[in-house]
Amino acid sequence: MLNSTILIKVKERLNKLDSQDYDNLEAWQIVEAFNKGQVEWCRRQIVGTNVLKQGDEQSRRRVDDLQVLLTPAPLTLSKKPLFYEAVLPTNYFAYKKIDSTAVTKDCTTGRPMIIYQAEEVNVPILLRDENKKPSFEWGETFSTLVNNTFRIYTNDDFTLNSADVLYYRQPTYIQIVGVSDPYTNVVSTVNVPSEFKDDVVEILIDEAAKIIAGDIESITEMQIASANAEKNN
Repeated sequence: MLNSTILIKVKERLNKLDSQDYDNLEAWQIVEAFNKGQVEWCRRQIVGTNVLKQGDEQSRRRVDDLQVLLTPAPLTLSKKPLFYEAVLPTNYFAYKKIDSTAVTKDCTTGRPMIIYQAEEVNVPILLRDENKKPSFEWGETFSTLVNNTFRIYTNDDFTLNSADVLYYRQPTYIQIVGVSDPYTNVVSTVNVPSEFKDDVVEILIDEAAKIIAGDIESITEMQIASANAEKNN
């Protein structure tokens, strides 16, 4: 969908296309509300706090809507005592999975490892639990998230020779040529359209209208936009 269409649709949802009541909305305000709205919408879909209580990949609709954000990336591993560490990608938004291969001095062919996500507070317990501790024999281990890094535990029993993460990245912010970027205060020199499908963009337009309506205390429009955004999920 064209950004110019998004601007028109947001103003129409707010009944401001001609009247310009309450406030004269500028393009940068609509851009900021749209970008904020898509982040909030993505969070609700991934964790399942939407009206259908469906998290990511729990229905075909969730898969269709969010697949554009799923991103694979190789990890650069750094060896530490008991675990390997890797910095999160700069556009990281939410965790999906880590794939890795491991070797030992007796097996150098590279064994695929199943990696479960665990809580950092439980690491000491997991490391001494015979059924849950890192095991090259069973091809299983666990990872945690600490200070913007992944920690993949080996208990120093095997060596990781590669790792790849699959994650949800931050949604791309829309930009309009000649409009000041509300995040950098720099006038945009490129036009960046929404990366989502048009049916999702329609929901995001309602999200943006809801945010702006709340900012200008237009309660009726806020309630209508909020209801439309949720019922069409």
